[in-house]
Amino acid sequence: MRRTLAVGALCTGLAAALAGCGGDDPDAGTNGVGKLDPGKIQSRTVEAARSAETVHLAGTVLSGGRTYKLDMRLKGDGGTGSVTTGGSTFQLLRVEKHLYLKAGADFWTHSDDGRGGAGDGAAAQKLDGKYVKVPTGDPAYRRLSTFTDKDVLLDGLLTLHGTLDKGERGTADGTRTIQLTGDEGAGGTLDVSLEGTAYPLRLQRAAGAGTLRLTDWGRDFTLQEPGAGDTVDYGQALPES
Repeated sequence: MRRTLAVGALCTGLAAALAGCGGDDPDAGTNGVGKLDPGKIQSRTVEAARSAETVHLAGTVLSGGRTYKLDMRLKGDGGTGSVTTGGSTFQLLRVEKHLYLKAGADFWTHSDDGRGGAGDGAAAQKLDGKYVKVPTGDPAYRRLSTFTDKDVLLDGLLTLHGTLDKGERGTADGTRTIQLTGDEGAGGTLDVSLEGTAYPLRLQRAAGAGTLRLTDWGRDFTLQEPGAGDTVDYGQALPES
């Protein structure tokens, strides 16, 4: 009996020691992405992002001297959400090729040169809170639809510049991550999930050009065109704003 207990104690101690050694492995219990070289991590991450049906993207982007605050839900055939820039916020909704913009009257009466926008008054009031259908031939269509195009937006945002390397391990919203860096962070950083699919979860763009969180990968949502009573078809071109 004493020998049996001694052997049992020895085995228990050995098991604890082995478990302790396993606990020192930073990749224990992960998807294994942290063991890959930086180039393969980037490829795996981009592939995961492209393959996902949906994503929720929120944060700031600096482009062309302007700061854009985005809160967009995106899927293959469109997207919906809000964009804030220059003190103005507008809603975007795209269902396949149909793009709509909704904003308050102040948005339609504002312009960067101070001359005013859509008629300064009565016309702007008619557009207040309505979904304005953006003509496909209007120059604004291409610029605005970019914010609702999952593949175009992610391809542009997920690019790191310079030499790729692996950074620190951490967490993003409670999920374990491995950081991918470009030029030691100067070219941007991307936090990649170490749990489940290797989705990108947080992006810090190069040169301080914004920070974005990417969540709700694969979580479906409904895209529905607004009703006729909530829609204004402005015609061939949008007013300047």
